[in-house]
Amino acid sequence: MIKNRLKEILKEKGIKQVWLAEQIGLHRGTLNNIISNKYNTTAEMGLKIAYVLNMKFEDIFYIEED
Repeated sequence: MIKNRLKEILKEKGIKQVWLAEQIGLHRGTLNNIISNKYNTTAEMGLKIAYVLNMKFEDIFYIEED
């Protein structure tokens, strides 16, 4: 399963979910589901998130094996 560190990253950077959602063109609820690992994002959206946060994709998203 693909997981992410978005909750920690947003807190560290002092970024609000609403701002990130606006920057990447997602509804806040959808972004919240991604952050909560309830929904896996597409590679394209993951790259967009990484670009907006000025981070590498692999520093945000990772594979968690069962």
